[in-house]
Amino acid sequence: MEIFCTTIMTPVGTLSCFEDDGHIVVLEWGQAPKGTETPLLKETKAQLSAYFSGKLTQFDLPLDPYGSDHQKKVWNQMRQIPFGQTKSYGDIAKEINSAAQAVGGACGKNPIPIIIPCHRVVGAAGKMVGYSGGEGIETKRQLLRMEEAIATS
Repeated sequence: MEIFCTTIMTPVGTLSCFEDDGHIVVLEWGQAPKGTETPLLKETKAQLSAYFSGKLTQFDLPLDPYGSDHQKKVWNQMRQIPFGQTKSYGDIAKEINSAAQAVGGACGKNPIPIIIPCHRVVGAAGKMVGYSGGEGIETKRQLLRMEEAIATS
């Protein structure tokens, strides 16, 4: 079976991206196994590079993350959070008629971080809680600081 993946070096570490059936399905920290880099994966690399250089504030990629219906609702809501802004778990819970704890669980299982911006979801009163990627909460802070600096410049 052929693996469609690519790896990109970023300010938050090495990221590997995987494609299945013309959609991005996973973005994770670490080096990907040797695989085939498709035109979609090349475009994903280009968009991630543009994002990290401050030239892109919204990704335009076909995504198909694996997850439950509830998780997909949460991930869709996260994609609506504007660049440089945040929402709380409670805000998203209200928007989709769920519980904040369930939203937190879905955030923690987001298979396409950064592109589906789970780093923009914070605890009540803006508290920095939970982030499973990179160096944890420090990576979350780094992404939010970068976005804020770009959004206000």
